[in-house]
Amino acid sequence: MREQEAAREFTAQMSVRDGRWRLYVVLLGTTERWPEVTFGRRRPVPTLTERSRALNRLGFEPVVGGEWAWSEDSEIPDDPTTVVVLIAATRVRSWAGVVA
Repeated sequence: MREQEAAREFTAQMSVRDGRWRLYVVLLGTTERWPEVTFGRRRPVPTLTERSRALNRLGFEPVVGGEWAWSEDSEIPDDPTTVVVLIAATRVRSWAGVVA
């Protein structure tokens, strides 16, 4: 393991892909694959506890006071008749010593 580093903050997002919820951490400015966990189901929406455990497996934790915010997007951009896609997002931080 590398030396202790200060925890860095990132955005974690959750959405449905291929009929299953997935949670991933957005790593901007890198070519690395974004860390991701798939929940294996569409319903019910993963609980806060399930999301926290998933983040922990990826080496992250929610920031203190952080809340999940939901937004709406469209499957096909600029097409108001397309299927709506829900995306949840929250701020997370990497554990000290974990390099994302």
